[in-house]
Amino acid sequence: MSTHAPAAVLYEAKKPLKIEDVCVLPPQKGEVTVRMKAAGICHSDLHVMKGDLLMPTPIILGHEGSGVIEAVGEGVTSVAVGDHVILVWRGSCGKCEYCEGGRPALCDMGTAMRFTGLMPDGTTRFQNSAGESIRHYAGVSAFSSLSTMPEASVVKIPDDFSFEKAALIGCGVITGVGAVERAAQVRQGSTVAVIGCGGIGLNAVQAARMAGARQIIAVDKFTRKEADARQFGATDYVDVNAGDPVEAIKALTGGKGVDYAIEAYGSGKTAEQAFDATKKGGTCVMVGITHAADRAAINVNQLVYAEKTLRGSLYGSTQPRKDLLLLIGMHQSGRLMLDELLTRRYPLSGINDAYDALQRGEVARSLIVFE
Repeated sequence: MSTHAPAAVLYEAKKPLKIEDVCVLPPQKGEVTVRMKAAGICHSDLHVMKGDLLMPTPIILGHEGSGVIEAVGEGVTSVAVGDHVILVWRGSCGKCEYCEGGRPALCDMGTAMRFTGLMPDGTTRFQNSAGESIRHYAGVSAFSSLSTMPEASVVKIPDDFSFEKAALIGCGVITGVGAVERAAQVRQGSTVAVIGCGGIGLNAVQAARMAGARQIIAVDKFTRKEADARQFGATDYVDVNAGDPVEAIKALTGGKGVDYAIEAYGSGKTAEQAFDATKKGGTCVMVGITHAADRAAINVNQLVYAEKTLRGSLYGSTQPRKDLLLLIGMHQSGRLMLDELLTRRYPLSGINDAYDALQRGEVARSLIVFE
């Protein structure tokens, strides 16, 4: 039996999200329905809202979240009704070459859900009051207070772990930490630059600190980001409004550049800056999402003569079903900062205000908290 629940629906790019009751269809074989408790305000959704990343509409966005299992379909074994879960925004089949090779974020199942807005069977589990199908985002659609998704899109977590902290871990934390630990493999005593100090960038900063980097240079365009970056472990801060950030990074590193550069903003220009700020033999990791047509001009000779490494990192190059739980343990042991990330909480009705604040650079991370 279907259920009605409030959700934030995107009907057209560059228009505000519309808060309305939607019909949520029950889980089918291999699916679950989640009662959302918290959902993160992330730039990835904003790219769709602004039209930088094209998605079919209407669609319910939101990919960073946590909640409680409300119903399960036939064949579901990893979770039961009442379990607390983190959402996995790149659900994976567990059987393909990418899954078996330890790279589940590249699984074709998750890729298809991301770009079509459909469930693996090619249909949706949302309808509006006119009976029109509404697409899913990243297979999870966290901006609906009730959401049906594949079993592969949830991971069971301890019942005593905070829903708010779980939502934060689900994207910004695992992506930023993973980019440093798994993709860049930052070494103790090294130098690191992080371009973009939003939710992902701040977690890259703290991961570099945990890895024992001796110098961590945070780069951003908002003055207020300096305090956040230093709190998470940055030793230096570069304001891009004050001049060329590449020259600033080189000046702070004796003219060499950094061992590792993490691009966490998302533009062709910052991609170029991150690569140019990487020293000879260093590694540049691209994490930020850009406009679909964006391109970067890379000096190919630097790849050869300077032996630089340039690579991308999706979902922090992690295995979410295992690593989300490892991150919970890291926080519980006092290694991983989470409380300091959360700047504001909003009700679902305030979601457009939350995105306005994000674009103004007023927050580290904000959450939609469901009643």
